Amino acid sequence: MSYAHLDAYSRLLRGAHEAAVTGLPWPEPPRHLIKASWRRSLDAGVDPEGRGAPLVCDPARIRDMRESHPLQDLLPLLAHTLSGLAGETGHIMIVTDGDGRVLWRDGTPTTLRRADQVGLSDGHQWTEGDVGTNGMGTALATGEPVHVYSEEHLMRVLHVWSCSAAPITDPDSGLVIGCVDVSGTARSLHPATLALVAATAKLAETQLALRMHERDERLRRRFESLHGRPGILLSPTGRVISGDPAGGLGERVHLGEQGARSPGRRMILRDGTVAQLEPFSDGFLLRATPSAAPQPLTLTFLGAGVPSAAFCDRERPLSLRHAEILTLLALHPHGLTAEQLSFHLYGDAGNPVTIRAEIHRLRAQLGEAIAAKPYRLTCPVEADFLTLRRLLTASDPRALARSYPGPLLPRSESPEIRRERDELEAQVRACLLREGSPEDLWAYAQTCNGRDDYEVLERLAALPSTDPRSAAARSRLLS
Repeated sequence: MSYAHLDAYSRLLRGAHEAAVTGLPWPEPPRHLIKASWRRSLDAGVDPEGRGAPLVCDPARIRDMRESHPLQDLLPLLAHTLSGLAGETGHIMIVTDGDGRVLWRDGTPTTLRRADQVGLSDGHQWTEGDVGTNGMGTALATGEPVHVYSEEHLMRVLHVWSCSAAPITDPDSGLVIGCVDVSGTARSLHPATLALVAATAKLAETQLALRMHERDERLRRRFESLHGRPGILLSPTGRVISGDPAGGLGERVHLGEQGARSPGRRMILRDGTVAQLEPFSDGFLLRATPSAAPQPLTLTFLGAGVPSAAFCDRERPLSLRHAEILTLLALHPHGLTAEQLSFHLYGDAGNPVTIRAEIHRLRAQLGEAIAAKPYRLTCPVEADFLTLRRLLTASDPRALARSYPGPLLPRSESPEIRRERDELEAQVRACLLREGSPEDLWAYAQTCNGRDDYEVLERLAALPSTDPRSAAARSRLLS
């Protein structure tokens, strides 16, 4: 881009920036990448008049963070590849971790001193949520190489800088583990800078992949030396390395946050198979246990208490939204898409994105009990409302009365759950009025709807006057 074009673009950016920070209509917006980043940054509460990146790490911790980071051994490669740019006057090379924290930097003493003024230094965090639009933060937010020119930064103090950055993804874990960046105080970085920075990030990923394959091969040789090769071989991050010829597990098994610290735990795989996770060398073995009965998911959703789920010998309370999702999945054993779940929960006003986020949180609690595409339960389900359905078909009023503490998720406004709740309530009431004993009717009268049910109370009031249930029913009828 020529200096004449840069002048015109700078004038456009200054007008758009002033409008963005004051909330006025934009006269002419910047390119889409920058416009979207400005909106994310402003929504996160970033102050355009801020003075730079916050210091989030104790300088004493930086050395330990560097030594434990996967890019530590690749730093000479990154520095050598970008040495020409970093050595230029006014340029600095920076490498961050996956959270945007600066771990390494290189440049001339004059540039480093100037970089210190805005936090382009060790231990400072450069996410969009901290600094607004910038090369490192926006590359981490988008997952793509990014060039941010001068006035495209949201913070005015950064308008003297331009930067090119690219994220680095670890092929082993599939996570973004860092970002490489070249920033400069020159009017504009060389047009080839972004391409070179992106190529450097890809070079780092290639080296990480080579080292990963070397580790895999060592682990695979140890696995193949086992008699009969029992189980499925996983990397420490859950990648499937060997022992799954049909590919039923896909590329990776979700180990959860506690995976590496929970050897010996049982897991339910995508196909419903129960397996046990065991440590093996530097990775894990999954040993299938098909003869063992799969762990059931037990749902307690009837009545006014807090809904709860029990799975793998652990009971946990649930939010109303998570209880609603599990109810719908239990009622639709063949599964539902995010769009269908959203409609059943919210009607036409539903948003599938919200459902996907909730499912993600729910799977963090229940793990492989919930599968995707479509969302469905992969284990046996023992739910009090499903038990109630079976008792209704058996016409057993005594068991029905003992099993009905109250309506299904009484606070739920989900259209489908309301229909299920009303239908169960009507059927239970009709069965007990038709066939129930005084004991059955009295049990129903303790529920929130039965407490003031006129017909039920009349039946109980007709009991002999010596029966305390008769007195209680008459009292309620008079109140």
